[in-house]
Amino acid sequence: MTKKIGILTAGGDCPGLNAAIRGVAKTAIIEYGMEVLGFHDGYKGLIDNDYTALTESSVSGILTQGGTILGTSREKPFKKSEDRNGELKTDKIVENYNNLELDCLVCIGGNGTIKTAHKLSKLGLNVIAIPKTIDNDVWGTDLTFGFDSAVSICTDAIDRLHTTGNSHKRIMIIEVMGHNAGWIALYAGLAGGGDVILIPEIECDIDTVANYLHKRHTQGKPVSIVVVAEGVYEQKNNSFNAHQLAQKIEEITGIETRSTVLGYIQRGGTPTATDRILATCYGRYAAQLISKEKYNQLVVFKNNCVSHIPLKESAGKLKTVKPDEMIVTAARALGVCFGDGE
Repeated sequence: MTKKIGILTAGGDCPGLNAAIRGVAKTAIIEYGMEVLGFHDGYKGLIDNDYTALTESSVSGILTQGGTILGTSREKPFKKSEDRNGELKTDKIVENYNNLELDCLVCIGGNGTIKTAHKLSKLGLNVIAIPKTIDNDVWGTDLTFGFDSAVSICTDAIDRLHTTGNSHKRIMIIEVMGHNAGWIALYAGLAGGGDVILIPEIECDIDTVANYLHKRHTQGKPVSIVVVAEGVYEQKNNSFNAHQLAQKIEEITGIETRSTVLGYIQRGGTPTATDRILATCYGRYAAQLISKEKYNQLVVFKNNCVSHIPLKESAGKLKTVKPDEMIVTAARALGVCFGDGE
């Protein structure tokens, strides 16, 4: 019998979502003859039974588009479990899934989406999850799509800050995304020639950073670039943002310091070629798993190959930067300061 599957995109948007939708839908339709439904606005669409049929033509031409044609939301049916009528959202999800006679649900998202997908699998739904997030912090995969695009955007911004910093002989601070994982700051900082990289995984001290920057200044290097992840905490457990860091550094060093916060620019625009290819391969592999009825899996990229692991292995876990990560040691060898005095 022809399989019927659903697709949704949940959590924060990022470049490559449409490529993943296209990869799943086209493979499912062309190679396996499946019927494909797209749920609007993440898990909210599944709760409200709000969907549209996806065809080969409806997913054509979306490969290069940013955002998601299905829309997204941060709806968490297990966290806020009742709707306004007092009904359990999870009951409605199971009911709609069964009424539509779905064989599988493809959930495209980050850590929260994957955790919810795993919980739904324990309620009897067949689920396949595809990891997306600009933060690259999904446990079990080497790479999430959206990350390469975000790093490219951040690197371009750092390149531009170099020129204005050189013109005014300033310290330039750029804040990038990353609450709990510093992958974007680490990669963009190294690619953009950052002199200081501050990430959540390595506790930093502002005095150490300021002394490093002052030393550079006395050595005839008046221009410095500081790349900081938004989730960075000082050793004294005082959280700070780029603006506060700039004020403190200028106060200590006496060097004019300016800050820039990239914010949601990192999520927007068209995906890079790398993210388009990765998302497409993820989508195709998800459809393959469904054709083999190998459910409740997370599609991953390991050892330069697309593969899969049981969903339960990743749900609730976070992939963070290790202090001895190759990129960290490479940056330290170049003299980059991480604010920890090493």
